[in-house]
Amino acid sequence: MISFEVPAGVANVSKLVHGLAMGVMRKWARWADDHEHERCEEWVNTMWSLSKGGMMGSMTGGLSRKKKEDKPKEEGEKKKEVRYQNLIMAAAVEELSWGDAGLYLAMPFMGLGGAAVAAAGTEAQREKFLKRFTTADKPVWGAMAITEPGAGSDTAAISATAELDPKTKEWILNGEKIFVTQGKSSVEDSEGFVVAWASRDRKAGRAGIKSFVVEHHTPGMKVTKVEHKLGIRASDTASIVFEDCRVPYENVLGDPEVKEGFKGAMATFDATRPMVAASAIGIGRAALERCQELYEKNGGKLRYGINPNRLTSAERDLMMMESQVRVSRLLTWKAAWMADAGIHNNLEASVSKAKTGKAITWVTNKAVELLGPVGYSKQELLEKWLRDAKINDIFEGTGQINTLVVARRIFGLGSKELR
Repeated sequence: MISFEVPAGVANVSKLVHGLAMGVMRKWARWADDHEHERCEEWVNTMWSLSKGGMMGSMTGGLSRKKKEDKPKEEGEKKKEVRYQNLIMAAAVEELSWGDAGLYLAMPFMGLGGAAVAAAGTEAQREKFLKRFTTADKPVWGAMAITEPGAGSDTAAISATAELDPKTKEWILNGEKIFVTQGKSSVEDSEGFVVAWASRDRKAGRAGIKSFVVEHHTPGMKVTKVEHKLGIRASDTASIVFEDCRVPYENVLGDPEVKEGFKGAMATFDATRPMVAASAIGIGRAALERCQELYEKNGGKLRYGINPNRLTSAERDLMMMESQVRVSRLLTWKAAWMADAGIHNNLEASVSKAKTGKAITWVTNKAVELLGPVGYSKQELLEKWLRDAKINDIFEGTGQINTLVVARRIFGLGSKELR
């Protein structure tokens, strides 16, 4: 028998985080959007205290990778009891983004940098770099630096370099990274780190790319710009320059001697793309619920189960919005569950990200449209949710790139065969 019931542990986390989103995040959502580049200290301190107290442990304990000797299972293969780390995190991210996506991204958290360490790092690296997110005295952030002025979706075009100094056994990084989420917080404002992608051998293409953990305040790493953005304005997005930046030999993620570093780095996205999708779902759900609330407040009533030809235009729109949110959640939860079960989820992770980014952008746009002048004004948060939603179709691989990944997996083709 197929059951769509949410595991009790996941439901409990959702309920807990929803209370936090309602009681704290919604209160600061508009202020944070209007005061870009100003940190909401109450929110940061609240989340840091919860993290250190263990209440948000699932947020830093998720995105775990299998041990190196574990072989990815295929769906249907006999599996051990599943620990719902990724599914719990997806549920928590949805609720946090229902509260406010910008504040969620700005919370002291390991971020994509920590996710990269969890997915591709050794056990020693996980212990060294991730432990600080629950033990440090002050808030800590992590970031990942991939995008460059000349290399966005095409990671093979990365021009940042990493050369090994044979005398000191240090990596020397040179290059520029842009659009680094929480880059300033990780580099200048905390004892955090940035995971930077760089090439050890430009001629080798993707095979030459490795990821390196660069600690906060490392000489040669400098924040040069903090972006002004359309949405998620509570979160800082920075440009970072590496100029003869020396990194310890052991800070290259994974085994330095393994040449296939790019595959390990890309494994990060199999874990994080469902989380980006979950964030989008939270935004879309917020917009949908507010539209439904205002529709009913003004005398409307959704008539489920009747002939579609008898529905009003508003009813059809609201029901389609609801179906898009629910479909997106099921796809996302499947990808997260597969990661928890040790099943290879590269296809499902990209499916959830591609579908959700497009669907929730439509949902929030439709919400603003349905409410008209009210939706377009700052009287409601709907216009903000529309601005916040769009980024989910862009970062962590654009919708077009994730669609391309899906096509490659379905047809069994490589990047050289299908571009």
